[in-house]
Amino acid sequence: MKLSRRMILQGAGSLPFAIASLRTGALAQSAPTAPSEVPPILFVHGNGDYDALWMTTLWRMESNGIARDRMHAINFNDPNARSDDKVEQAGRSSTEDQRRELAAAIAELKRSTGAARVALVGSSRGGYAIRNVIKNGGAGDVSHAVLCGTPNHGVFATDDQPNSEFNGRGAFLLGLNEGESEVTPGVAFLTLRSDGMDKYAQADGRFIGKPGTPTGVSVEGPELKGATNLVLGALDHREVAFHPRAFREIYKFIAGREPARISIVPEQSVRLSGLVTGTPGGAPTNRPVAGATVDIFRVDPETGERKGSAVHSAKTGADGRWGPAQVEPSWSLEFALAAPDAPTTHIYCSPFPRSSDVVHLRAARPLGPADKDAGAVVIMSRPRGYFGLPRDVVLLDGKEPADVKSGVPTDSTATLRLPAGEVGRNIVAEFNEERIVARAWPASENRIAIAELTY
Repeated sequence: MKLSRRMILQGAGSLPFAIASLRTGALAQSAPTAPSEVPPILFVHGNGDYDALWMTTLWRMESNGIARDRMHAINFNDPNARSDDKVEQAGRSSTEDQRRELAAAIAELKRSTGAARVALVGSSRGGYAIRNVIKNGGAGDVSHAVLCGTPNHGVFATDDQPNSEFNGRGAFLLGLNEGESEVTPGVAFLTLRSDGMDKYAQADGRFIGKPGTPTGVSVEGPELKGATNLVLGALDHREVAFHPRAFREIYKFIAGREPARISIVPEQSVRLSGLVTGTPGGAPTNRPVAGATVDIFRVDPETGERKGSAVHSAKTGADGRWGPAQVEPSWSLEFALAAPDAPTTHIYCSPFPRSSDVVHLRAARPLGPADKDAGAVVIMSRPRGYFGLPRDVVLLDGKEPADVKSGVPTDSTATLRLPAGEVGRNIVAEFNEERIVARAWPASENRIAIAELTY
């Protein structure tokens, strides 16, 4: 039987398809026994990312009885790593920057919940910050550490770029991995990895711009000696953190029991809010953008046309926040974002089944040379995964976008450029059974449309 995204979302119970391969290395630990109370959980995003990627995980946790105020997802100020960890770089963070921010977030979650220890769950680079905090004095504050697709032995392991934090032979990772065991005693560690579809765990350097050059790492790179190591099959780099299959293993490891359900339980009334961020100098940051206008429209899911006037309008202040907006869980939505020094961005989303305060909005990248002859530019976004897996069926207006490559996934966006005569028509973006309709806005007015898969 073929399992679609919609079947996964509608399914209940413990997901019979979520069978992970257990790999136990030297000194591997047992999963913790069931605690009387699940510890507070802090979710940590990866390089260039933001806390909103954990939205569906938070919903699934809530659907299993975890109180929202016992969970937090950090938003690192400058999510991109420096090219050289020892050299200051505008708009980018060092390993020490992230360690400090994460330590502060742990302290705040402990304070707000009264808990002695918290559980940490990290995607990709977020796992570096987790390990760095734990190894450097924070072990007593942490009960569990779940590292999802973290390149624990490097994206590459060579003599080049010795100060890159992603170099398995660099000082940062050598320091984290020193000793017979690669985990810190007193904390239960779990790693989740792909079986060959993680673009940052590849023996060939094609994804770091060096095709044909050995990277010195393998698909087993995310594993750690001393941890419980699980292989989740052919999921990609982001899916090993955000996929329902990953949720099951995260919950089971921290709670000590199977989740009661994998599906997201809808709420009768939904409140949405979030942060507007930007890309000054071309690098994404999670710093607030003031003076941005956010208008939310209910749209027809079949045509993308607006259904009446805006259901919410706001202008951000110094904190960059918008909302809350009251919507229904069945509504398809358009977020119209007008931010300073950025294209007006129209973001079309599938319905939000539950409330969220991490519906963050970032304007699309500026129009570039490749867009100069386009009448309209429509971007398809899959925030919690990459396009291009052999099992995926990806269509943008009925055709496979040129940006989507076959084989190992390459990116989380695909772009459609339309001639001027197509401006104003509706574009259908499809990923398997998920379908979003967006309008082609005129690029001549510095407008870009994004069709974003909420799930």
